[in-house]
Amino acid sequence: MPGDRLRRVLAELSDGESMWPAARLCAVGPRITGANGVGVMLMSGDIPSGSLCSSDEVSQLIEDLQYTLGEGPCVEAYQNDKIVSEPDLADPQTHRWFAFTPPALKAGVRAVFGFPLRVGTVRLGALNLYRDRPGELTAEQHADALVLADMTARWVLDAQAGAPSGVVAEALEAGADFHFAVHNAAGIVSVQEGITITEALIRLRAFAYSNDRPLADVAQDVVAHRLRLG
Repeated sequence: MPGDRLRRVLAELSDGESMWPAARLCAVGPRITGANGVGVMLMSGDIPSGSLCSSDEVSQLIEDLQYTLGEGPCVEAYQNDKIVSEPDLADPQTHRWFAFTPPALKAGVRAVFGFPLRVGTVRLGALNLYRDRPGELTAEQHADALVLADMTARWVLDAQAGAPSGVVAEALEAGADFHFAVHNAAGIVSVQEGITITEALIRLRAFAYSNDRPLADVAQDVVAHRLRLG
């Protein structure tokens, strides 16, 4: 029954607490969904804000790859506002994510799933699941993931509602990786080149990718005025 599923997932998340932190979401997410790892990416417009949480090193890598490359299950789920399922990265149903797939496979990822985070018309990001073996989620796991994504979206919206305008809520920022340096660097490049923030982020990503450097390192150099693009 839907009500029983909701109560079961809520019990896993709350563990007797009135508010459950993001860290607990990613800690119990794999048990709820049957995945090896779980991550949550928040996005605003076309720009990822960063990772709210990740359950393990591989999940963190998946989040970082998507943030740096601008592609992957979370990004696609958010942009298209629909569930993304790739049950076998090594033999995909649809050939996509040409930059994301090789390093993900190298890290041991074989299947990935993205579930949009939304409340009504408000889109917030996506829940990402990965497995180290190919295969679809079962119907029960899929249903549990939908409930988890919905509850996560509502918690994020409620947490941010209490924060001042333009400030990330403390409950969201704790333990998160929002890549503030990257956003600052995108703003600098935007002003220097007379382009939009989205275009500036694309240039930062392209530079990082072509020079085999982490996006965060490139951003730090731009912010410190050690590097100017263009």
